[in-house]
Amino acid sequence: MNYTTVVEFVLLGLSNSRHLEIIIFLFIVIAYFLILLGNITVISITLVNHFLQTPMYFLRNFALLKITFTSTIIPSTLFSLLTERKMISLPGCFLQMLFFFYLGTCTFFHVATMSFDWYVAIWRPLHYTTIMNNRFCLHLVLVCWTMSFLLMFPPTIIIVQLPFCGPNVMNHFYCDTSLLQLSCTDTVFIEGLMLIILIIIIPRTLIVTAVSYGCIIITILHIPSSTGRKKAFSTFSAHLTVVMIFYSTCIYRYMPSTGQDSDRVRSFFFSVVTQMLNPYICSLRNNQVKQALKESMLKAFSSSLRKL
Repeated sequence: MNYTTVVEFVLLGLSNSRHLEIIIFLFIVIAYFLILLGNITVISITLVNHFLQTPMYFLRNFALLKITFTSTIIPSTLFSLLTERKMISLPGCFLQMLFFFYLGTCTFFHVATMSFDWYVAIWRPLHYTTIMNNRFCLHLVLVCWTMSFLLMFPPTIIIVQLPFCGPNVMNHFYCDTSLLQLSCTDTVFIEGLMLIILIIIIPRTLIVTAVSYGCIIITILHIPSSTGRKKAFSTFSAHLTVVMIFYSTCIYRYMPSTGQDSDRVRSFFFSVVTQMLNPYICSLRNNQVKQALKESMLKAFSSSLRKL
């Protein structure tokens, strides 16, 4: 059968109303600024402060992951809203989909790794730096990035080889699995493969995360002093909040939707709103990060006064 090859796709975006698009554009600009500001602050503070380089190793990598993940979607969405150009090239769509799922998968592994890291920090605080040394942390991070790539690259290669002959319109604002609906051929195999990969990723990372946090709670409850328990729960609750938001929004995002508009709203909430909240929940409720931020601001203020 002869196919007329599609060379670009039309992304209908978040709204058909130009006035509403302007409001959405302004909101996303503010959200993206806050995402970059929050995550870059976390990275900078944990790099500058010597005492936070090892304890916040995974938080720093998680912040970097969030920057790259949102940068896969938000800049192109802003460009589309600003110029009203709804087109995306076929290679551009494939690349966006690859990075979206690759970085999204990497987030699952990072969340599980962070939960294990915090379990070690509370379970063996005196031996933490020995167990979670820089080399071991680097290996864990490399495993997260490598496993994510190995899992998501094969299905992406299969999707790239699918024929697309029209229609070329997606009721979405970025390229994801909705692209499969536009293929001219049967996609049962790739859909089944994606389901198997999800079964491999989500339950296993969720088990590691749940077991780690369960052990953390038990360990905290056995801390003899109420001050120690309060301090541990204060730090632990921030990370637990981030994990709960991450998993709940993922489940909400991929639940059966009542329509395409509902799917776009869920995607927007998952890819923009929750990403904006993460760095502030994770860092501003962490006493170590807050203290380091205060010290850095005082040093910067003192040095500026000396120059005057």
